[in-house]
Amino acid sequence: MRELIIAHIENKDMENLKILLAKREEEEIELLHAFHALTSEEQAIVFRLLSKDHALRIFEELDTDEQQNLLRSFTDDKAVEFVNELAPDDRVRLLDELPASVAKKLINAISPEERKITNELMGYKPETAGRVMTTEFIWLGRDMTTAEALEKVRTKAQDMETVYALYVTDNSKKLEGVISLKELVCASEGTKVEDIMAKKAVSVTTDTDQEAVARTLQELDLLAIPVVDKEGRMVGIVTIDDAIDILEEEATEDIYDAAGLADITGREADRSEILVKGNMWAIWRVRLPFLLITLAAGLLLGLIMEGFEEVLESIAVVAIFIPLIMDMGGNVGTQSSTVFARGVVLGHIDVKNFIKHFLKEIGIGLSMGLMIGVAAGAIIFFWQSEVPMLGLVVGLSLIATMTLASLLGFLVPFALIKVNVDQAAGSAPIITSIKDMAGILIYFMFVSIFLGYMMY
Repeated sequence: MRELIIAHIENKDMENLKILLAKREEEEIELLHAFHALTSEEQAIVFRLLSKDHALRIFEELDTDEQQNLLRSFTDDKAVEFVNELAPDDRVRLLDELPASVAKKLINAISPEERKITNELMGYKPETAGRVMTTEFIWLGRDMTTAEALEKVRTKAQDMETVYALYVTDNSKKLEGVISLKELVCASEGTKVEDIMAKKAVSVTTDTDQEAVARTLQELDLLAIPVVDKEGRMVGIVTIDDAIDILEEEATEDIYDAAGLADITGREADRSEILVKGNMWAIWRVRLPFLLITLAAGLLLGLIMEGFEEVLESIAVVAIFIPLIMDMGGNVGTQSSTVFARGVVLGHIDVKNFIKHFLKEIGIGLSMGLMIGVAAGAIIFFWQSEVPMLGLVVGLSLIATMTLASLLGFLVPFALIKVNVDQAAGSAPIITSIKDMAGILIYFMFVSIFLGYMMY
């Protein structure tokens, strides 16, 4: 979809782009993926062509950086309209990220009702259930019949964030129970709500830490959890989609705090935006230095190869397996660096215990090198039967090179993060350069040891 959108924008064909977006209105996930890949200017164009409801749904799914960029492209009235239409928890999350003067201006401009709700939520401490909850939920009376309850759900559902869990309260809003929409629909028409509700509803208080709330939702497999004040009155709910966002943010924050890298999330986000959406000069400035390192390493590799020219002239067959040594090392290095980057982001690698993960990866590289090296060595032993020791040379070289590559795949990105250098752009060139030079030296060292007798 991204390519279609960009083609319409480049051709200034806004009418057909508007028709395309209208036709794809049900494909929100696909549009969201395409939207993330657009530049800020392209996002602003697309956003203006979406229907109001569609635009609002997309806006709520964007991260706060993208929301801020879009708000800058709006007129003041348009910005106020969007902020006013956001769900209360999404509105507070956005306002928390905006400069104080801008946030205050927007709060004062939205409707009195929404301003009251927003000020109430912003009155709770940051990173607590009160700060991240939404006040949009459906509550039922225990004396209601299922028919009356369903009618209330139909009336209110359009304005609610979720209706799959319904909460039973008394007249003072004290939480008494919970009932699922499925249970309500399946019950007979005259049944009272109190007869089918679960009387022990799990809840959290407004000052409960947001991470504890998210963990509770995850562990109990709930779609939402009610939030009560100190008197036990229900004031809001935290939904599972908010919990997922919280867990991702907290996991990343905890990892980098433990490693002394508390600012890394913001830095990596800025770097990613430069590499994806920046101008050519900004991208060159980040990526070219590492490519120049690779160029220098390639020239140095040529000098190394020249130093073994006598070996190549004497035993020409060794040249056949140079690409194999380099490619296998390259693949292992890429695998390891990808495993490290993904593991850190998802919280599967504890940076504080880096040595433990590092040693495990070396063991994995060694074990894979042994398997591949033995297999390759055996094949080459029979293939090049006139030089039987060549199988041993290639096998040992693969074992050493693959072990080294797995080591570099973890060590290089970790070191770059530690010294505050962009590991996304720098890891691969540095790993490739070191691995190629070391791999060739290792290979020719074994050639010299085991096949030196063949040189003239």
